[in-house]
Amino acid sequence: MFATRALLLQLISIVVLTALAGCSFGPRDGAPRHPVDVSNVPDAVPRPVTPSRYGNPASYVVAGKRYVVLDSADGYDKRGIASWYGTGFDGRRTSSGEVYDMYKMTAANKVLPLPTYARVTNLENGKSVVVKINDRGPFHENRIIDLSYAAAARLGMLKKGTALVDVKAITVGAPPSPDEIAASQPPRSEFAQPPKLYLQVGAYADNANAERMKARLELEAVGPVAITTIIREGMSLYRVRIGPLANVDAVDATTARLDKLGIHDAQVVIP
Repeated sequence: MFATRALLLQLISIVVLTALAGCSFGPRDGAPRHPVDVSNVPDAVPRPVTPSRYGNPASYVVAGKRYVVLDSADGYDKRGIASWYGTGFDGRRTSSGEVYDMYKMTAANKVLPLPTYARVTNLENGKSVVVKINDRGPFHENRIIDLSYAAAARLGMLKKGTALVDVKAITVGAPPSPDEIAASQPPRSEFAQPPKLYLQVGAYADNANAERMKARLELEAVGPVAITTIIREGMSLYRVRIGPLANVDAVDATTARLDKLGIHDAQVVIP
């Protein structure tokens, strides 16, 4: 009886973990065998939502790493690397309980409350979409959001597989007017030059600690290293950054090197 009960608990744990992990696990993924025109798929329309009953634990663990779910999406505005997921998950249940439809404007995020609406802008070409975040993931170390096939197609990132993006949560209320949407976009001049990519290894209150980390990284020749200083709440903060890095592959390779050096949790920065 005890063995049966232990097995049952183990199976329950696996089911819960898989539900929360969303697009981190599953069969081989990709685009549909025959290209599908999704250019006319409309943006998600922000509307009042009921928080997912089981998609919003205070925290959860995937592959040994703990993620803390935000209490609110208000004010969330971050830049990072986007990926996308498609056929391997189409028709499967997402972490919010909804069924994933790769031809709708949805996405996955590790920490935003489910569901959350967000505007995602491709910083490399200026294209923008509004998505409903209803799933957990991506659990790749350097990715900020996993987009549906339709959203990725609209952003022009299917072939490349990744894109540098800005993710702004939308406070649910009345749908934004065209003027509000235009005002939320980065100025077009921002897309004249490719965005720059950095890995921030640490931020220190003591400049001596920042200098020691910089010297260590330079000794290991992981890439160009610099210290930038900001003032936060009246105090100086010294940030150690590697870069600019050429592309997403360079970011991933540098992250792998840092992990081997025992330097973990480097953060992607797109100024």
